[in-house]
Amino acid sequence: MRSAPEKVLIITYYWPPSGGAGVQRWLKFTKYLPSSGWIPVILTVKPEYAAYPSKDLSLYGEIPLDVAINRTKATNYFALYNKDQSKIPHAGFAAGKDSSLKGRISRFIRGNFFIPDPRRGWNRYAFSKARALIREENIRFVITTSPPHSTQLIGHKLKRRFPDIKWVADLRDPWTDIYYYDMFNPSFIARMVDNAMEKSVLTKADAIVTVGQTLASMLESKTEVVKDKIYILPNGYDEEDFEGILPSVPEVFTITYVGTLSPSYPVKSFIGAVNEVRTSGIAVNLRFVGSVPDEIMAVFPPDSDYGTTEFIKYCEHPEAIRQIMNTSMLLLIIPDHASNRAILTGKIFEYMATEKPLLFLGPADGDAAQLLVKCGYQGIYGYNDGEGIRDFILKVAGGIPVRRSGHHLEYSRRALSSHLAGLLDSLAKVGGN
Repeated sequence: MRSAPEKVLIITYYWPPSGGAGVQRWLKFTKYLPSSGWIPVILTVKPEYAAYPSKDLSLYGEIPLDVAINRTKATNYFALYNKDQSKIPHAGFAAGKDSSLKGRISRFIRGNFFIPDPRRGWNRYAFSKARALIREENIRFVITTSPPHSTQLIGHKLKRRFPDIKWVADLRDPWTDIYYYDMFNPSFIARMVDNAMEKSVLTKADAIVTVGQTLASMLESKTEVVKDKIYILPNGYDEEDFEGILPSVPEVFTITYVGTLSPSYPVKSFIGAVNEVRTSGIAVNLRFVGSVPDEIMAVFPPDSDYGTTEFIKYCEHPEAIRQIMNTSMLLLIIPDHASNRAILTGKIFEYMATEKPLLFLGPADGDAAQLLVKCGYQGIYGYNDGEGIRDFILKVAGGIPVRRSGHHLEYSRRALSSHLAGLLDSLAKVGGN
């Protein structure tokens, strides 16, 4: 621990009342960093100016009372596209694959005129406030977290204005390698500008933090200088989120999935496997908690004496925890696209914290699958391995033990915050602070 507390400015677009894994990542770091001698100062956007894909008002209750929260205005470019701000998509203009003329034009405008993303309408307000905070509170450490990757440009500009600050760029997802990037139809010039922004951020930041090895390798390939300053700091789970919630098993064997489903999440073989299990005389209920479009709901079979399918719309985080604690098995699906090996979704850690059996569908050589293998999980299958999926469901439904280990304990938010504090300590030593 440091001999005296040091302030660190955390610049994040997503903060309560916004929901989602990106919010929880830095909300939890903010909660536990002070125990290691680092005092977070938060800079975010005012909710009335923000474009949030989802909201979770319960997260307000997790903000430490003694943490300074600074909010600024922003220009909401999404409002120019969609007047209904309750329908902001998770992937910006990319979501939904709208093939109408309006949809195609909107994606082209997004990919060529809002580089790197439409949320850059916050940047000039955030930069002005960050500059004032650095001067007024003698802040020497700054963290920017993305997506939106436009937030990294705030850190880049601050580093130019204040060369002596230590700047950590946290990238939770790929930038120009994100799976939906080509949906924006960026021109050659737009790609060149975006790539240049990404490379400049990676070059100028004092440290790069990301969530997994595949994404780290992807970023290392952009420029040689990244290799010696990149750190892997995965998402995790907070033990306190599970306090007072006793695990239970429903009377009917139940498989629960929490999160978004879209056409890029293959479910055909899974549904076929469940149908075979039901045909064998074993009842299986399915429960999906989160955003599921109508066209995906339609592919599931109707309810019968051998099982039902329940769709629960997005719920607040405490309720999501209760859902995963009250199930027979958890389902995790990684979307099927070229960069899916890099996906290490935050919910995998909360899944592991339940110690429930887990069925994984995705690339066996991806970061998520490798993590599960490390932690002793079985039930790892490719999207089309219907036979393997069926047999695993039968195995768990039959009460056969599924081996696990205690390795998930190292992914507690408290432990990960200690690692982040260690990184900041090392930067302080290098800078002679």
